Amino acid sequence: MTSSAPLPAITAINLQRLIALRYIAMAGQFLAVWVAITYLNVALPWPPLVSIIVGMAVVNLLTWWRARRAWPVRDIELFAHLVLDVVVLSALLYFSGGSTNPFVILYLLPLALTAAALPAAYAWAMVALTVACDSLLMFFYVPLPHSHSSHESDFGLHVLGMWLGYVIGAALIAWFAVRIAETRRSRDRLVAQMREDELRNERILALGTLAAGAAHELGTPLSTMAVLTKEMERDAASAATREQLQILRGQIDRCKSILSTLSASAGESRAEGGGQQPLENYLGGLVDQWQTMRLGISVQRRFDGPRPSPEIVADQTLSQAIVSILNNAADASPQQVEVAARWSEQALELEVCDRGEGLRPDVARDAGRPFFTTKAPGQGMGLGLFLAHATLNRFGGSVRLYNREGGGVCTRLMLPLSSLRVGGTQ
Repeated sequence: MTSSAPLPAITAINLQRLIALRYIAMAGQFLAVWVAITYLNVALPWPPLVSIIVGMAVVNLLTWWRARRAWPVRDIELFAHLVLDVVVLSALLYFSGGSTNPFVILYLLPLALTAAALPAAYAWAMVALTVACDSLLMFFYVPLPHSHSSHESDFGLHVLGMWLGYVIGAALIAWFAVRIAETRRSRDRLVAQMREDELRNERILALGTLAAGAAHELGTPLSTMAVLTKEMERDAASAATREQLQILRGQIDRCKSILSTLSASAGESRAEGGGQQPLENYLGGLVDQWQTMRLGISVQRRFDGPRPSPEIVADQTLSQAIVSILNNAADASPQQVEVAARWSEQALELEVCDRGEGLRPDVARDAGRPFFTTKAPGQGMGLGLFLAHATLNRFGGSVRLYNREGGGVCTRLMLPLSSLRVGGTQ
């Protein structure tokens, strides 16, 4: 059985999103410098400003390369990147008016990202850093050159810059915060799915242990019955009695074979499944064997796919799952069962259809749950479809039930063949 995939690291995902956010911020910074110099005729010291933006672009490329490596991303590393963003923003503000620059509001962006993505200690450290940088920029900065227009015009331009800085900061904060929330929700869904799979596997393990124990306990009385029927057959007075006892003995032997298979499959189902054989031969043999157990059932089979069919290693648990589906169809439609198989080199699609009453909405909702059955008491345990689901999921496949036209139910099994080939994973 393959092990579950590791949970994705939220910190690594946030680092990747920070890289994208930086590209957006650098494009906005370069555009702001260009507009200020070209259209607003502000004599900014553009060489250091452009150098800082280009240097940050190089750092971001290196960060992108690092994010693609398999090294784990720690909280301290993400915080260091956010600190670097604060330092770069402080340098840009230093050469463009310090705290008088309306874009000083962008200090809220790394602060908000730290509060959303990292523990509280990092958030308070970021508060201290941004307050310190903003305070220093009140005294140490390169002043913005004033235009030759009136004071009211300069103030109006400052207000416009404050508004624009707020819009940009709010949009970027919202974008990053929404992505963080989506990441956490997807992680919660994945954790819930893994817990559900773990619970299902525990149930399967319990059933396997119960089956092995039942096989062990029933072995002795079946052996006793086999010996007694053999003696009764030898002492029988009539040929009809001997024939009936032979039939009974054959059924006892079959029960012993089934119990032996259950006991073996609890530990080594792959080895018990048999050698490598063509998929078409495996399916045909399985249906033939099932028909010997369900005499009187008319089976229509249709196999389609490239010949020769792919070679697989027959797995005992998969055979049991398919037989359970066939039994359910025969119970619902004793007169006729249809089996249709379509395969390629990569996958198998198997449909088992009956002409029974079909699925009611409440039955369709609960079908596949352990111990749920629509059969009369004593005629079913409600485990066949549940175990079929579990087996197909183990091989990377799926099971789906749907009502067919004209009445009846079809059970569709989708199965990748890679897990059934020699060397395939389970």
